[in-house]
Amino acid sequence: MRGSSLHVLVNVDGLCEPVNPGGTATYGFIIRNESDDIIAKRYGVVGKGPRMSNNVAEYAALCEALRFLENRNMTQSPIEVRSDSRLLVNQMAGEWKFRKGLYEQKYTEAKELAKRFGNITFKWVPREKNEEADALSREAYSKDQSEGRSDP
Repeated sequence: MRGSSLHVLVNVDGLCEPVNPGGTATYGFIIRNESDDIIAKRYGVVGKGPRMSNNVAEYAALCEALRFLENRNMTQSPIEVRSDSRLLVNQMAGEWKFRKGLYEQKYTEAKELAKRFGNITFKWVPREKNEEADALSREAYSKDQSEGRSDP
């Protein structure tokens, strides 16, 4: 353990299918402690239609994970967020600026949420190292499709 609080690892992922942009956007995240114990696994549908994209979904995953941690009073724990989205990681780390995009609202929400954390870092990982979060976002999409809903 580092310091007096447990180090928390967060993997996030989002997708937009069957078309990007304009499809069904879904997210998934998994949160583990340093001992590799799962603290949380969640997934869901962000939305459907022309305002949806993979970047909206990626940022929605981050927002949902940060809200989960905040609701469990974990804002002072060291948090490492891992994503296979270079855009999300580099923007959240302050290395890239936001210019424009469908994800502006989620980007702004994520930046505001991240400010509430005392020790948060962002790390890019290859897709193979983000398989669990990816599988959760795909499960959300699959369940949504099997429930008989169709994309607009």
